[in-house]
Amino acid sequence: MTEKIAVLGAGKIGEALLGGMRRGGRAAADLLATCRRAERAAELRARHGIEVVTNAEAAKTADTLILAVKPQDMGALLEELAPHTPADRLVISTAAGITTRFVEDRLSPGTPVVRAMPNTPALVDEAMSVLSAGAHAGEEHLAHAEAVFRSVGRTIRLPESQQDAATALSGSGPAYFYFLVEAMTDAGILLGLPRDKAHDLIVQAAYGASVMLRDSGEHPVRLREAVTSPGGTTISAIRELEKHGVRAAFLAALEAARDRSRELASGGNGPT
Repeated sequence: MTEKIAVLGAGKIGEALLGGMRRGGRAAADLLATCRRAERAAELRARHGIEVVTNAEAAKTADTLILAVKPQDMGALLEELAPHTPADRLVISTAAGITTRFVEDRLSPGTPVVRAMPNTPALVDEAMSVLSAGAHAGEEHLAHAEAVFRSVGRTIRLPESQQDAATALSGSGPAYFYFLVEAMTDAGILLGLPRDKAHDLIVQAAYGASVMLRDSGEHPVRLREAVTSPGGTTISAIRELEKHGVRAAFLAALEAARDRSRELASGGNGPT
């Protein structure tokens, strides 16, 4: 029997998952999506060949429900789904700060829930998705969730108690790199380079450094030291970064992101 997967709230991450599953060989007939706007539904049908349905229809029809809505919309969605979602459905939530307990308490007793935190490189199949099992989710549920999220990158399992930290580090992580590239590009312009050339230089440096970090197995300190000659240009730059407290700023920034994730879990409103 063919399994159906529904993505409820097909925004950027939701559509990335749909596209990844299609590229991974899953048939369009096995996928469903929900969205608020008719024009968005038409886009999804045209782009992926999938059926777009209501939330209630998705809950009744699909074997796996991926809840890809914003944290502040999760309560209303679960209230809508509850009358139509049998306890044997696997429910996967991608909303930052929303705990598995929050989802479980609003659905049928015993519903298996997996909490997932992908990041936006899912759009280019280079995501890191952090997965945590709820009280009723077993190995088979986690394995199934991994298969879904591996269609857009890598996965890692963590205890749910570490999800807020993972959200701060990985979920929000791409934004920190974009911020850094933006700042370094501005610096290149200040030093006399055209914007497009500065951008290309920084992006390739960032890409090459990322590949080396991933593939070399070396500690980042050793890789940095390999570039840092005594009395050279790099150590002069690093001295300025340390003087301006860049390391401490990153520590404070990630703590702030983690704390915001906790606020979302306790009912705080606003964007992530």
